[in-house]
Amino acid sequence: MRIVRRVGASPRERGSASGQTCPDIFELSDGDFAVIGREATAELDSELPPDAARADYERIVVISRETLLRAKRDIPDA
Repeated sequence: MRIVRRVGASPRERGSASGQTCPDIFELSDGDFAVIGREATAELDSELPPDAARADYERIVVISRETLLRAKRDIPDA
């Protein structure tokens, strides 16, 4: 598994002064996506709806609305 491409605008394009420590989305060689975001499992785990579950090895990660909206055009439909 490896990173194939960034999905959406880079942190610098979204206004990060350093361009290095901001949320990001990447498409992986197997077709999955990787997300860099703020870890919020403890904060949001109890807020999950009844039909949602998280495995012990999974984490809830928060990215900014702008990060996802600017990635929308790069996310494939299928």
